[in-house]
Amino acid sequence: MGITGIPLSWFQSYLTGRSFRVSWGGEVSKAHQLVTGVPQGSALGPLLFSIYTTSLGPIIQAHGFSYHCYADDTQLYLSFQPDDPTVAARISGCLADISAWMKEYHLQLNLAKTELLVFPATPTLQYDFSIQLGSSTITPSTSVRNLGVTFDNQLTFKDHIAKTARSCRFALHNIRKIRPFLTEHAAQLLVQALVISRLDYCNALLAGLPSSTIKPLQMIQNAAARLVFNEPKRAHVTPLFISLHWLPVAARIKFKTLMLAYRTATGSAPAYFHSLLRTYIPSRSLRSASEQRLVVPSQRGSKSLSRTFSFTTPGWWNDLPTPIRNAESL
Repeated sequence: MGITGIPLSWFQSYLTGRSFRVSWGGEVSKAHQLVTGVPQGSALGPLLFSIYTTSLGPIIQAHGFSYHCYADDTQLYLSFQPDDPTVAARISGCLADISAWMKEYHLQLNLAKTELLVFPATPTLQYDFSIQLGSSTITPSTSVRNLGVTFDNQLTFKDHIAKTARSCRFALHNIRKIRPFLTEHAAQLLVQALVISRLDYCNALLAGLPSSTIKPLQMIQNAAARLVFNEPKRAHVTPLFISLHWLPVAARIKFKTLMLAYRTATGSAPAYFHSLLRTYIPSRSLRSASEQRLVVPSQRGSKSLSRTFSFTTPGWWNDLPTPIRNAESL
């Protein structure tokens, strides 16, 4: 990895002489030396794990896949023509090589948690191929959970919204039971921590969805505001939102998306965002050159792309007042 000299000695010292014991039923085993792995919960653990697994990337790319890693979760991406007959074999071959790499590196591919999701070019297309790996068979799922977000194969996010609303209702039910013993401020803190945070989690993915789809989330937010102020079910929520400084759900989605656009424009967003947005540069000297506008892509023949970040964000961003687009801080 290009680490030499004193830094390499630091890593060597940190990893050398590690041992572990097992406690079971009041008995403790003898200490055994650890020659692989990193100390669990350690400050260097994530960095060392990334270094340890870095050789997995070329194996995935050799099969023509893109990939994304988050901790010990690895996701493979492949774009293919609808009539490509080699897809199943390519996926199976890639997974077989990953499994072999994991065995060599004292890891194990968890087939029980391995899922396959196919986003069809058109809603009418159906894929019935299966992936065989050893004695396990993997078939396409209609939805999968990814870092707390449920993706369905049509990207409607209806399953995700339904699950989010369900968990929020459960939290509101529990808070409602103890509401008589809480101050207004304490109730607000609880609601924001247990309910509003769930509504805001990854909500930029919901940009461009029709209001009827996100309505369940808005109803949750309405109930949350009424609970904070102990208001009846039919009380108007607009004055409550103003008092709480809460934006409605649709505006919160737009706010998150524009915040990501600002971070992209100022260079503080992850690198992959920069390929999704392009700064508008006029062909000749115009006042608009200093207004930090973005290029709005043509949506001709791209209905399926109209909800993507690169299509939705530029129009919203250009509608902002110029002083906000040119602001020096978030």
